[in-house]
Amino acid sequence: MTTVGATAPAPLEELLRTRVARFVERVPDWDAFADARVEGYRRAQHRYIGAGASGKTDVRAIPAEHFTLSVMFVPPGQGNAAHRHEVEEVFFVLEGKVKVFFEDGAGHRAETVLGRWDCVSAPVDVVHGFENIGLEAAWIQVMLGRARPDLMSYADPGLQAKRDAHLGATRA
Repeated sequence: MTTVGATAPAPLEELLRTRVARFVERVPDWDAFADARVEGYRRAQHRYIGAGASGKTDVRAIPAEHFTLSVMFVPPGQGNAAHRHEVEEVFFVLEGKVKVFFEDGAGHRAETVLGRWDCVSAPVDVVHGFENIGLEAAWIQVMLGRARPDLMSYADPGLQAKRDAHLGATRA
């Protein structure tokens, strides 16, 4: 509904055209993250809104204003490496059975298993991650709390050292 005197930022048809992202137009990115090349951490990112913590852009993604959103396809036995962000990260399980964890840096770890339509929110600077412990592929919706978050920081120093080289290789 338009109010008298208000101006729309763009014609509604154009606004809608630039704000819809269909799954059939998503391209699975199996190389989105440095750890995605390591057995146990393989997964494919499908970008919907913004670039996310991978630092990679996708012209098919909806431009981000306040958060990012992607969907991860995670084969059985795969997940992501322990990492942290400067913003909140949310995992919402669409399909599958996923073990999520938080770590405190002093060697303590807390874990729980999430199933379909369960959700976890990792606070700022808390080391976290997940693993698909089911027999079928998992689909996880991932949101980050800023339009252009910084790159993730890996807890593993070896993966952290590979992060910038990986991003440079994907931009070349």
